Amino acid sequence: MDRTELKKRYISARRAVIGLDFTHLSDTQREAVMTTQGPLLLLAGAGSGKTTVLINRIANLLKYGCGADSEHIPDDAAEESLCILESYLENRIRNNAYNEEHANLQQLCTYDPIEPWRIIAITFTNKAAGEIKQRLEKVLGPKAEDIWASTFHSACARILRRDIDRLGYESSFTIYDKSDCASLMRRILKDMDVEERNLPYKTVLNYISRAKDDMISAGDFLSIAKKAGDIRKRTIGHAFLEYEQRMKASNALDFDDLILLTVRLFQENPDVLQYYQKKFKYVLIDEYQDTNNLQYQLAAALAGGYGNICVVGDDDQSIYKFRGATIENILNFEQRFKDACVIRLEQNYRSTGHILEAANDVICNNKGRKGKTLWTQSGAGRLPELHVTTDERAEAQFIADKIIASVADGQNWREHAVLYRMNVQSNQLETAFNRCGIPFRIVGGIGFYERAEIKDILAYLCIIHNPHDDVRLLRVINTPVRGIGNTTIDRIIELSVELGVPMYEVIKDSHNHETLNRAAGRLHLFADMIDTLRELSNTSPLDELYDAMLNRTGYIRSLKEQLTDINIARIENVLELKTNILSFMKQRGGTLFDFLSETALFTDMDRDDGSEDRVLMMTMHSAKGLEFDTVFVSGMEEGIFPGVRAIGNNDEIEEERRLCYVAMTRAMRTLYFTCTLQRMLFGKTSSAQASRFVREINSDHIEIHEPPTSISSFAFGNTGVYTGGFSYGDNSHTRKNRTHTDPDSQYTITKLPVGIKFVEGDAIEHTTFGRGVITSLSKAGGDALLEIAFDKEGTKRMLLKSAGRYMKKVDS
Repeated sequence: MDRTELKKRYISARRAVIGLDFTHLSDTQREAVMTTQGPLLLLAGAGSGKTTVLINRIANLLKYGCGADSEHIPDDAAEESLCILESYLENRIRNNAYNEEHANLQQLCTYDPIEPWRIIAITFTNKAAGEIKQRLEKVLGPKAEDIWASTFHSACARILRRDIDRLGYESSFTIYDKSDCASLMRRILKDMDVEERNLPYKTVLNYISRAKDDMISAGDFLSIAKKAGDIRKRTIGHAFLEYEQRMKASNALDFDDLILLTVRLFQENPDVLQYYQKKFKYVLIDEYQDTNNLQYQLAAALAGGYGNICVVGDDDQSIYKFRGATIENILNFEQRFKDACVIRLEQNYRSTGHILEAANDVICNNKGRKGKTLWTQSGAGRLPELHVTTDERAEAQFIADKIIASVADGQNWREHAVLYRMNVQSNQLETAFNRCGIPFRIVGGIGFYERAEIKDILAYLCIIHNPHDDVRLLRVINTPVRGIGNTTIDRIIELSVELGVPMYEVIKDSHNHETLNRAAGRLHLFADMIDTLRELSNTSPLDELYDAMLNRTGYIRSLKEQLTDINIARIENVLELKTNILSFMKQRGGTLFDFLSETALFTDMDRDDGSEDRVLMMTMHSAKGLEFDTVFVSGMEEGIFPGVRAIGNNDEIEEERRLCYVAMTRAMRTLYFTCTLQRMLFGKTSSAQASRFVREINSDHIEIHEPPTSISSFAFGNTGVYTGGFSYGDNSHTRKNRTHTDPDSQYTITKLPVGIKFVEGDAIEHTTFGRGVITSLSKAGGDALLEIAFDKEGTKRMLLKSAGRYMKKVDS
């Protein structure tokens, strides 16, 4: 056999043998796993198993290197080796068994193997990064620990800690979260005599974030504003400059700085860039459609050595433009990375057929997309349903009724999610759920790390790590109260600005400043405490440092002095933080810097582990990456979704449509849309028109349930002629094919049957909560408030008009 024929057969057999390790994947998933060389764009539709592909792709790289798609074969490859490959392949296909004679099979299939630490996999949330790590450990064992699987910000923090001194910072930098940045900017604007109503701090921070993404410095921003004669932007420029200077003085970085400074580090230090380009042979980026300019710059820089960059994303799920994400990164991938390969993952493993068809109907109306069509082998399932209610109260009650009925049929509360476009829409839903005793949690509420007492404690840890952190220092200098008043604090700030030194230096030197003489003793006690804890941080484990910090600061003692219910809860939260520290030490074994970096980058969705059996309520943006058996998409009305600001702007409408697509594809089996004939919002009642997105769904893929009252003003106009309501274009199916009029579909509160009375002590049976006893009954306006002790669900409080429909008297 000549060398050419041997090579051809060897490559084919090697690829086929490697492919046998991935027979549990679909054909396209397997192709994605086995494409190892050069730029690769995986267009991964919702629910298409992208994480599974990432895990298996990394496993393939570590086990076989680039053997699956390399054109090279070993120099000593002989017909004997080819015979082993082909005979093994034939035996496996025929007998589905492993041939022990081929123990050196992996060696024959492997080409250019790599070490785990030469792979970096970047995603957006700690939760997603944690899932990747856990799944890699199951597949690869201990060597998975050496893979860089982290968020953009965590990866950058790790890179900067090693070389940030080249940019004039110290390696002990701290990271400011959004609230820290807000505190700093509010103080800057106050010092500039800029009133919040004239220029909100959020507006300034948004401008700064966009400027950093465009790599525009504060000085350049101010120069541009001056040349343009823009007074407002000039003010923002001055605030930006002051913000930049104070952050640098505090040796602190915000989230944007983490990526910006890493990109700058690479641009200004070729040797550092070369180090990481040589280190990482394979770069994988998840959720690529959500990247901004800086993140693209970072990804391109890291991949510049070997050119092996694999990005996974879905242009149809690009919904974070307001955060700076640019869909062009994924749309222009092939132009930016020469000879890129594109693989579409279109098979969906989450949702049923009708849900996917409806989602395809909606998203196909977008022009700015690469194009793909989701499909499933899971069967057609139930049709999505649109329920038209009279108003927002009826809408909320309908959703409550459906959830209670579903739970009564055996579903868990946590298998239901209610999605809305604006947080304000949760108001009526909360009211209805409370009336009916439905347990729920609102995603986006106050998270554990956002609670005041936790931020206090973290502030102490931050200044122990970096005493030049002025924002954190101001938070705790008199918390708990230690006699350092506002006047003293103002003098410290003035001296810090005047002398150009951090506030901590002013505090330590307070005895030399006449204006601080009276408070110098108390200030020295504070500084001595911090210095002692700083020394302890160099020698003691994190948990011991934490205990010492609580003891020396007197934080818990001060809470115990007024032992109210609120303070008890605060003490519990402070003690619970130690649980997090111990868990961190067990899993990561890192330093105080590592712990503070991780907590600073923690998000609300990272803390949701799905263990609580509660209905989840959240905005559609918050639902990204999640899935539920049953999903309610509420407020499907023009002006709400899409919002008023989007109407008339094609780019904004397309982003809103992508958001709708994301919301729809969260549902696994059951999808409800709701809208109202009229809605009160922000104190104003107005009539409503169905969202264009629900009208884009083909009539074969949706059922419409309308109240028995006339809907002419809602959909068809007073003459019955279509004026912008439900319409299915040129589809042959009429509305009547999929429209249901239900006499109970108004979902107004029904009266209890005549003759049924409830009194304290009655034993009752509830549809969802089971048997219980009414322990209290009191008048509440035109209703009655019940307190019921259930056998299995504990005590719940409900309003009679809402709860009465689900309960009946039983013998005690």
